[in-house]
Amino acid sequence: MIELAGVSKSYGGQVVLSRLDLAIAPGRTTVLIGPSGCGKSTLLRIMIGLIEPDSGTVSIGGEMLTRQTILQVRRGVGYVTQDGGLFPHLSARRNIELVARFLGWDRRRIADRIEELAALTRLPHEALDRFPSGLSGGQKQRASLMRALMLDPPVILLDEPMGALDPMVRADLQNDLRTIFRELRKTVVLVTHDLAEAGWFADEILLMRDGLIVQRGTLKQLVEEPADPFVTRFVRAHRQLEGFNAEVIS
Repeated sequence: MIELAGVSKSYGGQVVLSRLDLAIAPGRTTVLIGPSGCGKSTLLRIMIGLIEPDSGTVSIGGEMLTRQTILQVRRGVGYVTQDGGLFPHLSARRNIELVARFLGWDRRRIADRIEELAALTRLPHEALDRFPSGLSGGQKQRASLMRALMLDPPVILLDEPMGALDPMVRADLQNDLRTIFRELRKTVVLVTHDLAEAGWFADEILLMRDGLIVQRGTLKQLVEEPADPFVTRFVRAHRQLEGFNAEVIS
């Protein structure tokens, strides 16, 4: 579903991604993780065309991402940021339906789709007509997810979508998102700093360091079969995984 070939990116002589080759299978949840500055968010933004690589190619669903195709390809990709990225001057409903209205969907189709997505994401109906400033952090992210899903895209990209939430809200949203991902079977790529969160969501984890993928596999494989000493150090740094039993995550 997503393929990158020879993708590299540098800023001011600092290499962020180093000739990366990557293929992501359809219908699976892939999690990008690694220390700050490893290139995971840059990689995600290159996938959706927000950043142009210095070299290499990106294809989504067999369509190469170029300046000529970017708008069409993006309609097949939902995108969720850490803060939700909702327009503050529009209600949650208006944010969610914005692109559908631009594409000429009729009112009934829009209303039916919003009803369906509100039930899926468990966003209260009264929240739909509030502005983002009147929404809780969890409600903002649910509305942002609804907007990402509005056109029913085959690919969903999420850049640390729960990083700014308090632990209880985060846990509730983690549970709901995993249920949604498994029910819809879309191709999901999610960036996180949290290894336990990665294990909760991922069919496959890609651990990055210095613009390279150091190891890809399940959380159990990262814990029990580390590819090199960095993987071991990274896993041990997540203290909540001490004494970890990988069967709990599966």
